[in-house]
Amino acid sequence: MTRLVIPYPVIVEGKYDKIKLDSILDATVIALDGFGIYRSEEKQALLRALAAQQKVIVLTDVDGAGLQIRSFLSSILPRERVIHLYIPERAGKEKRKSAPSAQGLLGVEGIDADTLRALFAPFSKEKRSVGRSVTKADLYAAGLSGGAGSAHKRAELCERLGLPRGLSSGALLDVINLLYRDRYKEFL
Repeated sequence: MTRLVIPYPVIVEGKYDKIKLDSILDATVIALDGFGIYRSEEKQALLRALAAQQKVIVLTDVDGAGLQIRSFLSSILPRERVIHLYIPERAGKEKRKSAPSAQGLLGVEGIDADTLRALFAPFSKEKRSVGRSVTKADLYAAGLSGGAGSAHKRAELCERLGLPRGLSSGALLDVINLLYRDRYKEFL
């Protein structure tokens, strides 16, 4: 089945949620590492930078932890830039886990693909935004990946753009294509 093209970054709690959504969405999915978002000034700065440029979609589990993380995100991001999506409350446990969650509810990773597609369908676009995508080859040619000093050059670029300094080349690629697609030559 074709993946839905979602023009907004999607923020989820963890890596398994990201894996699930990557299988059904053509979108940038950002995993928060659960409660790690509270300690990560860099990830908070990244989310603020994204929300300053465009809307973001927040999709967390419906358990207490998910609602707490959602509330935290609502406190650090502009209200008008956040689209909250909610999965239905469904009893069960994820296949990879030996026991259900404390509340006995499925999280994002446990919800079936058709239900998730239906949640995202109103936001689906035929094509991603116009403009040429920046590629890994562009980052390499600009000395931002795969070479001596590339991590330092990425950190300098991130600082200039007001992004977290510790972005990997892959994360930087996603951010550039989200925020600067039509202006990438200004800084590459």
